[in-house]
Amino acid sequence: MNALVYSAGGGIGDSLVSSVVAQALRQRYERVDALTLPGHRATLERVPDYDAVLVDDGGDERALAGSLAARGYDACVVTWATARTAKIPQLAKIPVRVGQARRLYSYRFTDRVVVRSETGDATSHWSDIQLDYARALGCDASGAVPHFVPTEADEAECSALVIPSVGSGATRVAGPPRAFVVLHPTNAEATKRGIWPTRGWAALARALRERFGLPVLISGTAADAPIGDAIAADSGATASAGRLRIGAFGALARRARGFVGITTGTMHVAAAVGCPTVGIFPFQSDFPDRWAPAGPRTAIVRPTYPCHKGDTKENCVDYACVAHLDVDRIVAATEKLLA
Repeated sequence: MNALVYSAGGGIGDSLVSSVVAQALRQRYERVDALTLPGHRATLERVPDYDAVLVDDGGDERALAGSLAARGYDACVVTWATARTAKIPQLAKIPVRVGQARRLYSYRFTDRVVVRSETGDATSHWSDIQLDYARALGCDASGAVPHFVPTEADEAECSALVIPSVGSGATRVAGPPRAFVVLHPTNAEATKRGIWPTRGWAALARALRERFGLPVLISGTAADAPIGDAIAADSGATASAGRLRIGAFGALARRARGFVGITTGTMHVAAAVGCPTVGIFPFQSDFPDRWAPAGPRTAIVRPTYPCHKGDTKENCVDYACVAHLDVDRIVAATEKLLA
C-alpha cells in the first residue's frame, strides 16, 4: 500500500515538522511519498522518512492529478489544506483523503480532522497536532521528531565554506572552525520593512563568545546578509548569511556545538540534525509550546518584553523586543543545554 503526504503551504519549518506524519504512516503503508512546493523540495529530500519527493509547481491541476493517479496511492494526507490541495487528490481519485475540517472545500476529503489549534489549544506541539491526520488512519507516532540528513554533497559544500576573518587585512579561511556556535538572528519579516534592530543580537553574540570561548557564526538567507554583516561588525562574530543552501546549512548545524536563534525554519532544521538548539520566541504573540524546536536536545526562551497592544511580528512598529533581547536568559538556557 502507498500513501502520499501533501505538504504544500507555510514555511519550510511547517513542512519539516509535518514530516512526522510520514513516520506514523509507515506503520501501515509500505511507501510514503511527499508532494510539496518547489521551495520546500530540498528540505524534504533530506527527510529519510519519505521515499520520494514530488513537486506541486502551481501548474495545471489535472495534469498533476493524472501523474498522482499513475502512482497508485491508496491514501493521501493533506497537512496544509487549501482549495487546490483539497481538489487535486480528489481529481487523482485517491480513495482515502484526510484533511482539515471546517473549510468550504473540506467536502473533498473522505476523513476530516478538526485542527486543535483552531479550538483554543495553544500548548500542543505542531507535530502532535499534525499527527491527528495520521491517527484518522489508525497510525500514530506520538513523541516523534523530524529527521533531516545532509547528503555527501551538502557536507562538501559546508567544508568549502569561505569564512571571512575579522580584522583589516585578515585572510579568509576555508571551512568552518573546529568548534563554534551558530546564531540565527532573522525570520521572514526581518528584511521586509528595513527596521530590524541589530544591537540586541550583537550583545547576544558578544555574550556567547565570552561565555563559551567559541567563534559565533551568524546564519541567514542571502537577503539577511546586510543584517548579519552589521551584527558581525558590532560583535566580532562571523557573518555567513547567504553562503550555504539548506542542505549544507544542515551539515553546518550538525557540526556546531549549538544553535541559538529566533523561531524560523532554520531552527527546525538545526534541531532535526541533532544540534543542541535554543529557540528564541521574542514576541508575545508567539506560541513557544506549539513551535518549539523538536529534537534530542532543545530549549526555548519565552517572551518577556511587553509588546505594544496588538503587536505581531508582521505589524510591529519598532521590534523593541528584538532590540532588547534578554541576553542573560538566553545565555543561561544555552549553557544548561550544552552542559
